[in-house]
Amino acid sequence: MASALKPHALRLGRSTLLTPTARTGLLSLRTTKPPLTTPATPSTRRHKSGPYGYTQAKTLVFSSFGEPADVLHLHTSSISPQLRDGAALLRALAAPVNPADVNTIQGTYGSRPAFSSLLGTAEPAAVPGNEGCFEVVAVGGGVTGLGRGDWVIPAVGGFGTFRTHVVVEEAERVLFRVGGERGVEGLTAKQVATVSVNPCSGYRMLKDYVDLVDLSVKSFARGEGATGGAWFLQNGANSGVGRSVIQLGKLWGLRSINVVRERATPEETEALKSELKELGATVVVTESEFLDRSFTARLKEEWTRGDKEPLMLGLNCVGGKSASAMVKALSPKGCMVTYGGMSRQSFPFPTGPQIFKRLRFEGFWLSEWAKENPAEKRNTVNEILDLMRDGKFKEAPFKEVEWNWDTEEKVLKDAIQGTLEGFRGGKGLFVFGET
Repeated sequence: MASALKPHALRLGRSTLLTPTARTGLLSLRTTKPPLTTPATPSTRRHKSGPYGYTQAKTLVFSSFGEPADVLHLHTSSISPQLRDGAALLRALAAPVNPADVNTIQGTYGSRPAFSSLLGTAEPAAVPGNEGCFEVVAVGGGVTGLGRGDWVIPAVGGFGTFRTHVVVEEAERVLFRVGGERGVEGLTAKQVATVSVNPCSGYRMLKDYVDLVDLSVKSFARGEGATGGAWFLQNGANSGVGRSVIQLGKLWGLRSINVVRERATPEETEALKSELKELGATVVVTESEFLDRSFTARLKEEWTRGDKEPLMLGLNCVGGKSASAMVKALSPKGCMVTYGGMSRQSFPFPTGPQIFKRLRFEGFWLSEWAKENPAEKRNTVNEILDLMRDGKFKEAPFKEVEWNWDTEEKVLKDAIQGTLEGFRGGKGLFVFGET
């Protein structure tokens, strides 16, 4: 991604420009005339502007791995009004903070970003953030699929969304224009900003590993008294992915058993259960109920009609004891898909269930899936956006953090640091105002 996200010509003096060299992509000092490119047409939205029409941008960056509160800092840079062919200038509208973003800053995620000097930081740095909604402010020559005012989201991982503005080269490859022919009608920037990670993950895991819809059809066709669609089980059901899975399962006629952590009081726990049931959850149990020895009997007697309705899919984002309990609950030839390990507890693959229950264990990583299936990723995003537009799918709760030009660095850092700490009313969501 470094090659696609390059700053353009930072002016240091009346005739000196800081530009990336053609051979290395790094910034070098030279005295030159501005390149002959299409000038950036200013958006109707007001944004901070420096001398000679340069856009002033603020970016959260880090130059070493560690806790967000320790390693992040806010960097200010200038963006030239002259855009290269194929490039686009974007203004951020909204960007959520996902656990994976924190893990990336900590250096514990599955892939590590490359540190670069392209932003003009004192030390090579990277920009966190994988997901967000941007408005196109201007485009360079040769860009035909994007126009000023369009909303776009990153089409690739490692984009770096925690910034007010960015110039993107190869814009039509790197960006995905939102909405197709319907544009952004009926959508909010907050919805668009949160569609491409959690909802897409839930959609693919529910659809790609076990054909539960087909299983439902065959169950009814056998005439054995099926009382509903096929069952699936998930832990971390209150997460963004979990809420997405609940809603999609309901839309597809499936039934779900959902595991959540107990809240501080019984009343709060019951309120959460009710909330998830309103989204479409069939059954909601607490972690302690799930880990209790009686759960297997309850599964058999209360929900699956004595195992006549098998439990063939489990979605695991917790690991540890919760994952072990999921293995016990799955029916023979079932599949457990792991996409996270929030408990930070190891989970040994059990030999017995693999042999005697013939269980299948899979791992899902959205970033790699999207690399291998770019067209399918776009189709998935469009389908979920249409569900949102039609009022059939609700985005997960979020805690808005306003990001204006004068917003203090500590406010932004605290929003990221708090993502993995305790119970929260929703994930952090940067909402960009006067930038």
